[in-house]
Amino acid sequence: MKTLIVDDDFISRRVLLDILSSYGDCDIAIDGDEAVQAVRLSWEERKPYDLICMDIIMPKMDGLEALKKIRKLEESLGVKSRRQAKVIMLTAVDDPKTIIDSYFKVGASSYLIKPINSEKIHEEVHRLELIR
Repeated sequence: MKTLIVDDDFISRRVLLDILSSYGDCDIAIDGDEAVQAVRLSWEERKPYDLICMDIIMPKMDGLEALKKIRKLEESLGVKSRRQAKVIMLTAVDDPKTIIDSYFKVGASSYLIKPINSEKIHEEVHRLELIR
């Protein structure tokens, strides 16, 4: 499984890297702009991400805007929905509007409230059928 971890907080990135590296290769981006660039490059190299774990609140470009751009990129490349990256949105804010926006406006696959731990991540990765 190839994963992109997107978070502006160093500790959050480190925790996710420690958890997700046991499932496969992981790359890191520190904001939404870097995430979009990383996804574009992964498709150019024909090694797209299976999973993107992305914080919502970040400087420059937040996670919701980044995911909109990633989904538009996938669409422009003709990527069918079943081949799109699974995206887990991460946030410390338990806000129903943000959750709804994540799923219905930008196409997130899942949503987790921080703090993140290995059990939460394992359950979501399993539920998204990225591991067995």
